[in-house]
Amino acid sequence: MDWSKYPNFSESEFRCKHCGKTKMQPAFMDKLQQLRTAYGKPMIISSGYRCPKHPIEAKKASPGAHASGQAADIAVQGNDAHQVLKLAMAAGFTGIGVQQKGGGRFLHLDTLTDFPRPNVWSY
Repeated sequence: MDWSKYPNFSESEFRCKHCGKTKMQPAFMDKLQQLRTAYGKPMIISSGYRCPKHPIEAKKASPGAHASGQAADIAVQGNDAHQVLKLAMAAGFTGIGVQQKGGGRFLHLDTLTDFPRPNVWSY
C-alpha cells in the first residue's frame, strides 16, 4: 500500500501489536484520511490492524473488522468525540462503536458491509 496517500497517518500506527503486520485496506484508509481532513485535528490510532491470532481477535467466534483491515479505534473523548462521530456518520462509515466511559475512551470506525449495517453501538 502507498502510505504517502495518507499524509496524516503512518503505517506504524496501524501495525498489529501481536504480529507486527499491517494489512489495512486502501478503501478504508481513503475514507479515514477523508475523515481526518474534514476533522482538521490530529487523530490518535489506538488500534488498527489486528491479526486473527491477536488476543482480542482470538477470543471471538470469528475475527472481526480489525482483522479485515477495515477498522480502526480512534482515541478521542468529549466534544472531540462528538465531532468525530458526526463526521464519521457523514463520511459513510458503516460501523461505529462508542466507548466514552472511564479510561481508554475511543470511537471504533469500520467499513464492513456483511453484517446488519449501518450500525452504532456502545461498549
